[in-house]
Amino acid sequence: MTTIVNNPAPVQEQSGGAVTVLIVAMVFVGLAALFYFYGMPAIRRMGTTQINVPATQVIIPEKIDVNVSQTK
Repeated sequence: MTTIVNNPAPVQEQSGGAVTVLIVAMVFVGLAALFYFYGMPAIRRMGTTQINVPATQVIIPEKIDVNVSQTK
């Protein structure tokens, strides 16, 4: 019986691994710089929102007549 060994053709390894890491690092540094120069000042300017709600005024009379007489 014949044994057939099917070896795939050798593939050249791509040497772009280091270049890809450099490009990703540069993009990350660029995004971090954009966040630092534009994002941080915008976040600082937001601060806390101040809402001025007027206090509720309740007027209570000095004397209250609780004697209520009902007529039929």
